[in-house]
Formats: sequence, C-alpha cells, structure tokens
Amino acid sequence: MAGPFKEFIFVKRGMSKTNLKRLTYKSPNKFAVVFSMVLFFAVLSSCKKQEELKPEAPAEINALAIAINDQLWSGEIGDSLRKKFAAPVDGLPQEEPLFTIKQFPIRLFDANRNSNTNIILIKKEEQNKYQLIQDRYLKPQNLVVISGKTNAEILKYIEESADSLATIFRETEIKRSQTLIRENLLSDAPITKRFKILLDVPATFNYVVEKPNFIWLKKEILSGNTSILVYKVPFKTLLKNDNIVNNIIEMRDKVGARYIKGKENNSRMITEESYAPYFDITVIDMKRAYETKGTWELKGDYMSGSFINYAILDRNKKEFIIIEGFCYAPSTSKRDLMMELEAIIKSVKFL
Repeated sequence: MAGPFKEFIFVKRGMSKTNLKRLTYKSPNKFAVVFSMVLFFAVLSSCKKQEELKPEAPAEINALAIAINDQLWSGEIGDSLRKKFAAPVDGLPQEEPLFTIKQFPIRLFDANRNSNTNIILIKKEEQNKYQLIQDRYLKPQNLVVISGKTNAEILKYIEESADSLATIFRETEIKRSQTLIRENLLSDAPITKRFKILLDVPATFNYVVEKPNFIWLKKEILSGNTSILVYKVPFKTLLKNDNIVNNIIEMRDKVGARYIKGKENNSRMITEESYAPYFDITVIDMKRAYETKGTWELKGDYMSGSFINYAILDRNKKEFIIIEGFCYAPSTSKRDLMMELEAIIKSVKFL
C-alpha cells in the first residue's frame, strides 16, 4: 500500500479467512518520531532532576529533633543532651533554651526526617560511631548519628561534640533566617551612602532616625518592637585602653543618651548595670569584630530588653562600624527575635 498508510491484518483464533478483521492506522513520519523521543527524554530528565532536588527546610527556627528511645532519654544520656542543647541563651533577661527540643522514638525517625533542620539520632548498638551528615533529606539540614555499645561510649561522643554541634546548628539557623530576610528587603541606600556597607534589612523595618553618622531602623511587633542601629566611631573610642568591654558599654550609653529616649523626661537607654554582658571576638565579612550581648534599660523609665552589638574594625578608615540590634518585647520570648537581628547584622558587606 503506497503512501504513509499501511494495512495490518489481525487474525483472531478460530476466525475464518472471510471474517478476517482489518485495521488501518497512520504511520508517523520521521520528524514526529524524533520529536516524540526528544520530548520523552526531556520529561524523563526533568522528573529525575525534581527527584534529586531537596525541599527547603521548614520555617521553625531554633528547633532540634532528637530521635532516641524513651529509656535512654529518661536517663543520663537524655540529661546530657538537655544540658548541652537546652542551655540558656547568652544575653537574655529571662532564661530561654538554646534550642527547642523535640524528642521522639527511633521508630518514628523516617516520619520526622523530612521536616526537621537539625536532627540527632542516638542508637545503642555494637558499633561505636559519630557522624555528621549535611543536606541528606532537606537543604539545609544537619543530621548527627551517634551510636555506642554502652551509655559511657554515647556520653563520650556527646560531651566531645556538643559545643561544636551547637555552633553548627546556630550557623545553619542564621543562614536560614538570612534566606527568609532576602525575600523582601528594605532599601539600604541611606546606610550605604553614609557607611559604605550593604546590609540586608527586611521590608518590615522603617527608618526612624537618619543622621550623618547614625541610623535607627525599627520594626513594630505585637508585643513591642525590634530595632537596628548603625553608626561609626574612631579607633580610640574602643582601643583607648585594654578594657574593651567597658569601652563598648561607655560608647553604648553615650549613644543611648543622645538618641534613644523614653517617654519620661531625662530618660535614656543604658546598658543594664546588674548583669555583666557576654563578650567575644569574632569575624564578620573577613573583618575582626567585637561581639557584646546583654540587657539594656531606660534609665528614668520602666522599659528594658536584650541587645546584641557588633563593633566591626575597618582598618582602612581607622574606625569601627557599630551595628546593634535590640528588642523591647516584655510579654514574649526574645530568642527568635534576637536571632533575626543577629542574622541582619551578619549580612553586612563592606564596599
């Protein structure tokens, strides 16, 4: 039969030659065959890529899931985990845990592995093992597997690794917070113009004070507000003697007296005198930085809250860029609020 049509004859068992059933179909041309094959493999490749992609981790911040049998959780191993990962956060006026811990039996691990950013799996078995696996089921994700023949072996791994794991977990949470922040940003043009830095600030903040060497941004929340301060001071302000912590407190109190005031006359922000602030030396955007965490109060008023202050050394200009976050939230926890402020500060990039 000529042309693109061909005739096929199908013979049914027991059918006579006169009752042969004839079926006719149109044979596709070569272009159609090639196109279909290309489309098929493209769809197959796309499906494969989708299977390889891991979903983003859930929105819950500062959470830690621990898969461990109830007997171990109720004993010394559980006590050690709680002591290490539910320790109080530095710089908060009330005690709040470093991580919110959710414990579940090992048999439920598969049901929980795709919905938690930080997971510790504790198993009692013949093999002694410590392993950190990142981005296994989610991105980002930290999965820690600890196993041992005895409680003592498991406790040894926990004691040796807990501090470094807490740091890794927190760094992951900071990065997750920064990802959420970047979804909707406030223009940082006023900050860039004055201080020659870039800063990722959520659009939920507003500029409330803009001076040549000082900027104050504020976000209103249901229970109060959170703030970001940006200003600069010369080297000698913080390096005039060896007592850097006192120099930072003195600097904060001067800035508070000038710009941060309450409703009462002569009220001003100061570093709370009852508690010694937490102090550390770190690196931000490849620059040496002094980190100070503590509580503030309005002298002459009744407001108080938490603050986190970074004094970042800019050697080229012989000055410190100060970026501070503080919150006023008397009726709610402050851990996650301060986490967002820390994430904003650590997004800074020097031009």
